[in-house]
Formats: sequence, C-alpha cells, structure tokens
Amino acid sequence: MTSNDLTIATAHLTVQADQAKPISPDLFGIFFEDINYAADGGLYADLIQNRSFEYTAVDNFDWNFFTAWELVTEKGKCSIALGTEAPIHRNNPRYLIVNIDSGEVGLRNFGYDGIAIKAGESYDLTLFARVLSGNVGGLKVQLESHTGEVLAEATLTTPGGEWTKLTTTLQPSATDSHARFVLYASGAGALAVDMISLFPQATFRSRPNGLRADLAQVIADLKPRFIRFPGGCLAHGDGLDNMYRWKDTIGPIETRHSQPNIWNYHQSVGLGYFEYFQYCEDIGAKPVPVVPAGTCCPNSGMKFTGRLEENQQGLPMDEMGEYVQEVLDLIEWANGPATSTWGAKRAEAGHPEPFGLEYLAIGNEDQISPLFVERFKMIYDAVKAKHSEIILIGTTGPRPEGEDYEKGWQLAHEMHMDMVDEHGYRPPEWYWDNLYRFDSYDRNASKVYLGEYAAHDLGRANTLRSALAEAAYMTSLERNGDIVLLSSYAPLLGKHKRMQWQPNMIYFTNTSIRLSTNYYAQQLFGANTGDVYLPVTLDVEGMDEVAAASCVRDSATGDVILKLVSRADAPLPVTIDLASVGAVAGEAACTVLTGEALAENNHWRPQTVLPQSATLAVGAVFTYEMPAHSLSVIRLKTTV
Repeated sequence: MTSNDLTIATAHLTVQADQAKPISPDLFGIFFEDINYAADGGLYADLIQNRSFEYTAVDNFDWNFFTAWELVTEKGKCSIALGTEAPIHRNNPRYLIVNIDSGEVGLRNFGYDGIAIKAGESYDLTLFARVLSGNVGGLKVQLESHTGEVLAEATLTTPGGEWTKLTTTLQPSATDSHARFVLYASGAGALAVDMISLFPQATFRSRPNGLRADLAQVIADLKPRFIRFPGGCLAHGDGLDNMYRWKDTIGPIETRHSQPNIWNYHQSVGLGYFEYFQYCEDIGAKPVPVVPAGTCCPNSGMKFTGRLEENQQGLPMDEMGEYVQEVLDLIEWANGPATSTWGAKRAEAGHPEPFGLEYLAIGNEDQISPLFVERFKMIYDAVKAKHSEIILIGTTGPRPEGEDYEKGWQLAHEMHMDMVDEHGYRPPEWYWDNLYRFDSYDRNASKVYLGEYAAHDLGRANTLRSALAEAAYMTSLERNGDIVLLSSYAPLLGKHKRMQWQPNMIYFTNTSIRLSTNYYAQQLFGANTGDVYLPVTLDVEGMDEVAAASCVRDSATGDVILKLVSRADAPLPVTIDLASVGAVAGEAACTVLTGEALAENNHWRPQTVLPQSATLAVGAVFTYEMPAHSLSVIRLKTTV
C-alpha cells in the first residue's frame, strides 16, 4: 500500500492501564560522532582551524601542515618550516617555525569557513611560543573583518627560549561571520609557535575549552537520557593506529594526541572524554562511551582505495592485556575516588566527584569474525569480573539482518551479554513494516540498544514522511521498552557544505542552526518519556499500518502521555478510551507535528514544519482528529 491509498474514515484506541509494565527510563538518547564536522568546526567551540599544525595529507589529500593559514608579508619578509625537535609534548609533535628576515610578518587563520565573532563579546586567545634564534619581538594578535578592518587587537609578551603559554582576551568592535585571526611578529630571527586557540567566553555553561552554546543547547533541548560517544566508525578508526584511545583525549589540550579522522578530516580531540562526560552531566544525560573491541573499522583504508572492502585488523594478542587494562582504567577514571590513580586525573581536571558511569559499549558495527570474538571476550570478561555493576553493550554489525547480525546475537546468547547494539538505516516503509519487530524478542535474553537508525527517504531528504516513520517505530520502542532499553537517531550533526553523510538530525553553519523534521519528532518523544507502558489497542478499520500509537505514564508527575502517528492522506478521527486510566482532567496539552508528507526544513525554508501546541478538551472517552501526516503528543493529568 502506498501513502496515496491511505484515506481512512475513523479509528478506535483503547488504553489498557490494568496491563501496565515498567519500561526503561533511559529509552531515548542521542548519538554523537565527529562526522560532518560535528566536533571541530561544530560543537567544539575553538575558532582556529589546524591550531597545532598537525594537518597532513592523511587527513585529506589536499591538506598540509599550513592548511587554513596564510602568510602576511606586506610589511616584511619571512619563510616557514615545520618543526619537530623539542615539541611542547610528545603527543603534539609538530609546530610551526617562522623564519623572519626583516620587518613585520603575520600568520592569518581563516577558521572553519570563517571565524564568526560578535561585537562586544569576549574571546580568549592562548598560544605557545618560543624564540629559537635572533631578535624576535613585537608579538600582537588581531581579529580582522573579512575585508581586513581591524576589529580587535592585543599585544603579547615576547617569549624566551622555552615554550611559553601566552594569553589575552579580544573584544571585537563589530560583528562578522567571516572574520580572520592574525598573529604578528617582527625583527630578525626564528619564532616557534604552536597550539593557537581562540574561544568565545560564552561557551555552553561558560565551560573553559567548552562547547558552542547554541548548538549545545538545541541538543540539550532534545532532553536526551544518555549520550553515546565518540562513535561510530570514529571509535575503532581507520586502521589500528587510528583507533580512538580515550587516554589521548584527556588533560591539557596541548598534551592531547590529535589524529586523522576516518571521515577525511582531522580530530583535535579538544572535545575529549572529560568534555563528553561533563556535557552529559550538564544536561542530565548518562554517558555511554564506546571503546574499540581491540579491532579497527572493517572498512579501514576505504578513503585511499575508494572501495568498500573489508579490512578488519586486530591488536596483536601480546598487546591485548595492556589494552584491557586501558578499558578498566576508563572505569576508574569515570567512577573511582579522587584518591585512585585515574580518579586523581579526573579530579585534576576539575571534577573530584565520580561521574557515575553505568553503561559501556564495546565495539561498533564490527565484523563478527574469530579475530573480533577473541578480543571482545577478553575485554568483556575482564570488565565483568572487576565491575559487574557496569552494563556492557556488545555489537551486531551495521545492519538489522545478515551474517554479522546473526553471529552477533549468537555470541550475545552464548555469553549472556547484558545488551547488544543494533543498527539499521532503511527506507520509511521498512519502519512501518517492522512495527512489531521487537515484540517477539526473548525477554530473558540480552537487552537491546538501537544505537543508530534513521529513515532514509528518496534523495536522503529529511522529509516529514521519514520523521513520521521513525515516530511510528518509536511507539513500538516504547511498547517494547522492557527489552529495548536505549535508542538513538544517527547522525546527530551536519555542517552545511561540509557533510560526508545525510540525512542528519541538526544542520548548522557558523552562525545558524536548522532543525529537521526528524529533530522535532525526536524532541517530542524525548520531552515526553515515561517509565511505565500502558498497552493500547488501535483499530483503524482493520488497517493497522496507517497509524501507530503508544501510551506511557511518567511516575514522577503521574501524567499519562499518548503518542499518535498517522500517515493517512486525510484527517483521521480517533475515539480514545481512557476509562482504565483513572480520573482525567478536563484539559490536556497537545502538541502536533504535521504537514505535507514530503515537506522538509531545508536550507532555504528552515521552518516549513514546526510543532504546534494547544490545549485539548478530554475525558474518559473523547474523540481526537489526527491531522493528515502527523505526530500528536497528548499529555494528560490523571488521578490513578
């Protein structure tokens, strides 16, 4: 049946509160991966690109150590070179040498498609420098407009022969979405510079080394119960030497180990494990870190060959003991007392209290090969033996069916795993056809985390049709919230003109944010969760596939929340029977997301489809007219 056939007359929905069951309170969360410039140039607020001169052609074929920079030589003469001797830290091995012959010279940075600054706001500049030879002085920094007008300026102390951290604050006199940063020096000699960083003081929650405030806020507005990070394919990396190692991402930013990104750019890891955990705490979401299972991405090397070919590799077995300890150290870092070895490092970063880690995922979309299984078991068994309180999450490959899916579930059964991570990107129709997928899952077996999913419509567009297919599927997740404990749409962020993947939930530029129809569907579920499921029967003249529904109770408030999804081409009246629920207040809050099936919030019309809220007259039995192509959320006050 196509959507054009879906013109149905009436429907009947009955809530069966006497058959209520508890469901996961953590069901709806988010998944963050540094794809589509989600971190550097996106959520991570640093405005300088290639701040430590670590870019290479391995990141991107067209890049080198001076990418995003240019020399300013109108008033002097100089040359540049890449330095590697005596760096700031072994994890940050490269720096820039400016050989000044005469006059005043500068280094200009263009940021990520420009540097967006606002008049009157404050920006903190830090950099490391040392004089290698000669007489170098006159250090100053500027923010300039895209036409070259100086908007802010400050003088820096000239460093000596050792690495010195220099800081200042710049306050631009005008707003410019494509400003530039310039560091000037003069004299005659060699100056080494590294880790040049520019942060707005107005980060999310004013955190140092923090997050872009507006992006962080719209993510927080999803009310996620958890955040899965740092990937995704990013976690196990493009080859063994590109695996994401959490210890490389903590501590002062100049000591962190940046590296190429599997999505063909660079990850500074300024947004590292501490920042991830802190953000989770700031917005009330549980952290769900993903560690590699001792194996790299099965498709490693794809960006060099252009072919999707399996190339799974595993750490040598004589290195696995050390790697297993690395995973155990992560738990101590997150949950250990400030007096423990790794808990002390967390405390040094400013968080003496434990973060309260509950979940840990091992692996991501791995090929379930003997190589993987051997290493996975080593990690899983070691963590369970020492930390039985941690809920461990396995993997079932990249698709909701097939060989890896079958082998992943077989391994889960054999090992009695706590939970497994299922993924699946499918057309909208698939989600409607699979509304009862999880109803038949064994309640005594491993629980499910639906870690990555999205309805891929024609042209990978974020249509309302795709959002409603996902919403219908989410009603089935609530119905099965006793077996499906976690779920998250993917990917989360996509930067305009810098994307490797579509569709995404949130699109952005340096100065604007566009929320997709899928975002609003996810937000309506995230803001209206429950911890008890009230079964419903929905009869649409014998054609269940035209609509979907779920009903939950929020024990904290006592509210009963109905979610109704219709893909009918005409309004669909539904008679709702709440007699088993208890006394119902005469009015309810009703929020509706509706529009044309193929409507989308695109770059040109970013507010085509928006949720609309109103009050609704309700009773023990009442009729509600579901708009064509709609998600309706009705929140009722009751007396149980």
